[in-house]
Amino acid sequence: MGRELKRLKRRKKLLAKIEEILENASTAMVIHYSCESFCDKANGKTSRITSIAVRNFESGQTESFSIHQIAEERKIDISGISGHYDDMETEMLRRYFDFVNIRQHCTWVHWNMRDVNYGFAAIEHRYRVLGGEPILIPEDRKFDLARALVSIYGVGYIGHPRLEKIVKKNKISDLDFLKGADEAEAFENKEFINLHRSTLRKVDVLANLFERTSNFTLEVNSTWREQYGVTPAVIGELIKEHWITASLITLGGLLTVIIRVFELWDLFNGCGGWK
Repeated sequence: MGRELKRLKRRKKLLAKIEEILENASTAMVIHYSCESFCDKANGKTSRITSIAVRNFESGQTESFSIHQIAEERKIDISGISGHYDDMETEMLRRYFDFVNIRQHCTWVHWNMRDVNYGFAAIEHRYRVLGGEPILIPEDRKFDLARALVSIYGVGYIGHPRLEKIVKKNKISDLDFLKGADEAEAFENKEFINLHRSTLRKVDVLANLFERTSNFTLEVNSTWREQYGVTPAVIGELIKEHWITASLITLGGLLTVIIRVFELWDLFNGCGGWK
């Protein structure tokens, strides 16, 4: 099977998965989180996590977990969070994993949360460092929207940084949305509320992108050819799966048979018919 045909089949599979997730929207979650910059960690220590947001697809309700909320509960001023960070981060992550524990059957839609630098593994590792025991989400319950969009629309569907540019391309509100560098700066400046707002905005953005992908209204830069590839095998596959084209082909075949019958009838009659 050629590369382009394999890609087409993967595209179909991903679109079917997206449809399946939306059909089970009550158990579909969109997750995103903010943390200390992991690009400048020369000491090898894991990045501290500041907030996590989880949005339910069906209800639109968002659960959030953040250190500034824990600080407020404990009557600690934001300026004093640094002196209690481990304790507050531990409590935040404990609540998050309690939330995960009763939702392991759910599907978790995310953006590039793939490794120990930034991802589910990073959250789990951070909790272990703090002395906790994380609840693991099954791999088949994770759906990486970032990778899916590359497979569906092609690697050139949008420029880098992709999340920021696809939001702009589709004119989606980016109120409170912080870019990666701005998030790192906000952490250094102890602007934890701004980080939390950015995380909340991003789960809304991801849900929006997911839904636009499902109903084929997402605006991208890639052309039809770049999305599908143009080979005889791909064209044949597209023709087979499109009901209008398939119907026309079937009708055309039927008409050909009818015309051929009449031609044979005329020829037979011209030769004397049934005598």
